[in-house]
Amino acid sequence: MSDQPKLCHLALQGGGAHGAFTWGVLDALLMDGRLAFAGISGTSAGALNAVALAHGWVDALDQKRDPAEGARAALARLWTRIMALGGVSDSAARLTRLMMGALPGALTQVSPYQSNPLDINPLRELVEREIDFERLTRLKSPRVFVAATDVATGHARIFSGRGLSAQSVMASACLPQLFRAPEIDGRLYWDGGYSANPALGPLVEMGETRDLLLVQINPLQRTGKLLTSEQISDRVNDLTFNASLIAQMRTIALINELVARGVVDEGLAPIRVHRIDGGEALAEMPADSKVAPQRRTVEKLFELGRESARRWLRRGLAAVGEKSTVNLRRDYGDPLRLEVDAAEAAPQGGVGSALLRYLWPRSGTNGDKPPPRG
Repeated sequence: MSDQPKLCHLALQGGGAHGAFTWGVLDALLMDGRLAFAGISGTSAGALNAVALAHGWVDALDQKRDPAEGARAALARLWTRIMALGGVSDSAARLTRLMMGALPGALTQVSPYQSNPLDINPLRELVEREIDFERLTRLKSPRVFVAATDVATGHARIFSGRGLSAQSVMASACLPQLFRAPEIDGRLYWDGGYSANPALGPLVEMGETRDLLLVQINPLQRTGKLLTSEQISDRVNDLTFNASLIAQMRTIALINELVARGVVDEGLAPIRVHRIDGGEALAEMPADSKVAPQRRTVEKLFELGRESARRWLRRGLAAVGEKSTVNLRRDYGDPLRLEVDAAEAAPQGGVGSALLRYLWPRSGTNGDKPPPRG
């Protein structure tokens, strides 16, 4: 049995102060030591975690210390500072709480260009103090990718290497109702969650490994009726910031499907997807827990993350390098099927009927069994 750690990519979803869950996950993975990370992609709070991990990693390497312990220390220091900001009662604390998370119960009617004319952002100041971005440009592994949304086009922009800065991290975490859009290279950016939460493409294109470990903190599903304004707002938040992830996962599922059927050119291999999911546990937390990085809340999220990671290590680590542990069709939707009533939508006979059978192989009365091909 090899003592070498298994190699994978990390994808860190954003979700406000719930990013402390991801901190707990990373702490447990780094302490365990049986995984190595080739690339790390993060959005919003996931971007904060990604750059803090990388900063601690390269700092420890420069000092000839254990890089995993350096990364753990850097993450702990960042979140300790965030808790300190969230615990004070002045306007800076309010801005930090808003910056870390989602919108307040009712959308503000005042533009941030009016309400925050000096563009005060204590989180940006914290990141500038804690993260040495010049060092990050020298880090060859793990590579770090941060996603933000171009306001003009709606497209995701991925920052890496020399493109990483406090400004690009703040762009990744910029909720436009609350903060001015950061300007980079003459373009304005909003929260990366609108376009890539997180961005999976850079990790897939990197190669090095076909295993991708997602830390997901926005619930895919919620049970029961949503009756209060807070519940409705929370679910709208889930849907908005999960949309890009679902689309990317469907693309991966389609690629894997085409590879399995031998449709694509040689050289393309299936992508193995794994997930540490805080959705179920985090869905039960109070609605304001995303926007209030109070010490008690952050410490609870951290412990939930650590325990979730340890549980995954027991159950899922062995599959890394072997097979996926996420059912992409079940959890993110079948990329070859739309949710339509086949009896009403299917054309009768001809090419249309054959095409429908290919695009929606589980339609009709066949249940989960696709019709035979050829």
